Amino acid sequence: MAKKNDLHILGEQIKPGESKTINFSFAKLYTATNVEVPVIIERSATPGPTILLTGGIHGDEINGVEIVRQLIAKKINRPKIGTIISIPILNIFGFLDANRAFPDGRDLNRMFPGAKNGSLASRVAYHFTKEILPKANYCLDFHTGGASRFNAAQIRIAPEDEKLLELARVFNAPFTVYSKNLNKSYRNTCYKMGIPILLFEGGKSLESNKYIVKDGVDGVMRVLDHLGMLGEKFTNTTPQAETILIEKSTWVRAQRSGLLHVKIDCNKYVEKDEFLATITDPYGTMRFKVTSPNSGYIININQAPIVHQGDAIFHLSTKAISPSSL
Repeated sequence: MAKKNDLHILGEQIKPGESKTINFSFAKLYTATNVEVPVIIERSATPGPTILLTGGIHGDEINGVEIVRQLIAKKINRPKIGTIISIPILNIFGFLDANRAFPDGRDLNRMFPGAKNGSLASRVAYHFTKEILPKANYCLDFHTGGASRFNAAQIRIAPEDEKLLELARVFNAPFTVYSKNLNKSYRNTCYKMGIPILLFEGGKSLESNKYIVKDGVDGVMRVLDHLGMLGEKFTNTTPQAETILIEKSTWVRAQRSGLLHVKIDCNKYVEKDEFLATITDPYGTMRFKVTSPNSGYIININQAPIVHQGDAIFHLSTKAISPSSL
């Protein structure tokens, strides 16, 4: 008999204190092979919040997958109180193909809340939103920079949301970036459902970066500790510095097409007119110097070896608040 504190998800019943892996099955390959997304659920015998951890909404963003994987492998996902639901790879199609999108060419993170009879990506978003997301009290979603753009480890939240800002400060990534919720994104759907969500960005696609992954894992542990959910055998890590809040930012774009030679590191604070990169042609006749249009923090670098005129090559803060200035 089902009890009040039992968790009902995807047709399964999980009692307090139980562990269970459920397959979120929604489609088949051309070969008629079932495509199943493992949903790993760990419940404490003691009631508490439910946290949903997701990676791989974009199939080529490996750092997010690795963060959730490590949380499971190290058993950090076994809560002292409450429930932790972990989905390392939501876009299994894209992951199999090392591709950002679904086979239908659609970006899952622009298909929420989805439609029951829509495209493949839209159907996945629909069933996830209806069957899994309502169980969560908090969501932590892990991403990387697209293509060759390397993101500094950062949490993105909507501006003027004091509760999310407080939670972001608990997570304490090197940067917390104000970023508006995009229409039809997972984050915007959480907002409309009243579920607090932190979106983590770090590294770039098709790369596993141990430093970025550590920032993600450590941040989750701090959030779990804050909520009283971190297991007793784990020690909450104390960061070297408090998160820097980026209230406004701009993209520095290539003024020439050619070979890109970056001269600075991500995360660095630069002064106005500081030397950032050069763009050259392949023939040794052109060398264009890229300088910073203002002082600020570099929170994204384009690591592509070649760029076209107008390509974004640096993401630079224009208004930042460091803890020392508070």
